[in-house]
Amino acid sequence: MSTNSKENKQSRFTTGKKIIMSILTIALFAGVITYAVYEGTKKNVTFSEGGEQTEYRTHADTVGELLNEQGIAVGEHDDLSPGKDAELGDGTSIEWKKARQLTISLDGEESKVWSTKEDVDALLAEAGIKLGEHDAITPARGSKLGDTDTVNIEKAYEVAMIDGGQESKVWTTSTTVADFLSKQGIKLGENDRVEQGMDEIVKPESSVKVVRVEKVTDVVEESTDFTVQTKKDNSLLKGKEKVVQNGEAGKVERTYEVIKEDGKEVKRKLQNEKVVKKPVDKVVAVGTKASAPAIAVASKPSGKATASKPAEKNVASKPAGKVVQASASRNEAPSGGKEFYVSATAYTASCNGCSGITATGINLKANPGAKVIAVDPSVIPLGSKVWVEGYGTAIAGDTGGAIKGNKIDVFVPTKDQAYSFGRKKVKIKILN
Repeated sequence: MSTNSKENKQSRFTTGKKIIMSILTIALFAGVITYAVYEGTKKNVTFSEGGEQTEYRTHADTVGELLNEQGIAVGEHDDLSPGKDAELGDGTSIEWKKARQLTISLDGEESKVWSTKEDVDALLAEAGIKLGEHDAITPARGSKLGDTDTVNIEKAYEVAMIDGGQESKVWTTSTTVADFLSKQGIKLGENDRVEQGMDEIVKPESSVKVVRVEKVTDVVEESTDFTVQTKKDNSLLKGKEKVVQNGEAGKVERTYEVIKEDGKEVKRKLQNEKVVKKPVDKVVAVGTKASAPAIAVASKPSGKATASKPAEKNVASKPAGKVVQASASRNEAPSGGKEFYVSATAYTASCNGCSGITATGINLKANPGAKVIAVDPSVIPLGSKVWVEGYGTAIAGDTGGAIKGNKIDVFVPTKDQAYSFGRKKVKIKILN
């Protein structure tokens, strides 16, 4: 091959190489320009999830296209802002909150909810739950949910609280009496008691009663009665009496244990007794000197009041017999007759409104030494001769409104003697 031929061939190769390089250069430039143009038309988008931000450049026209482009799956209950159909523009910010399942327990009844809320109040609003002033909720209102997956709600109800007799209405969410008292700050003393069982369920409109029990010591000084002693005196006529020594009441100090419930005394128990002053006996001299012969009193219709007080009803006229002035023995019962015990008191003709004339017509003012007793005629017949223990033999010659059944009223001359006689149980005998 000639030299010229080789040169021509080399020249053509060089020229072709230059052409190819030029084409490649043009293509590469065009590609760079195209890429630059493509990238330059992308939108800048900020995507936030759980507090973390990611920057995206995209040609997507909507939020949904971007999510598909990036392979992001948004759940049914998630919160996406703006929504999937929103158009994207340069500088758009997208916020994604993932929903989680929570349990809301309302008075023990549970329900499941999906929510993206982060605090209790927002969750309640979303669930349409309204709380009363006294309702209880855990976690507390105004707090963050955090990692909590259960919200407990207890609706409050009204209960009557009776403490020491004082009643008040309170709101509670407690379930047992013990829990209720604890939440109300009620403290029980050693002797206090609760009317309901501590494990009993507290229901709406029910009541819880606390009885405050107090044990106290009460020391009181009380008087004691004196006794009456009698002694025979032969200088006095039979039927006459004379006070030799006046009686004086004694004093005794008694210590009681007193139990009070809600401030009111319910029980009193004697613990100790101490004599402060001994009583002084009353001494009465009883005459034993024989009296003058008995005076006969003519019988007449009664139709008058008893000696002690106005008669309750008229008594038919009946011979009164003789007025008994004295008896052979006060304490030794005569033989024979019906014997039994009665409750005895004493009366006198010297009272206001008293006529002194008995139901059988005996004039007691004219016969102050007469032995007469007032009786219930259905028990002791009027006009009967009756022996009375400690009084002697007397005539059942009077009646009285308060003398019913096994009761008698013995006549004595003076009020002092009537007071001294008091009330006692005595043996009697109906002699005829």
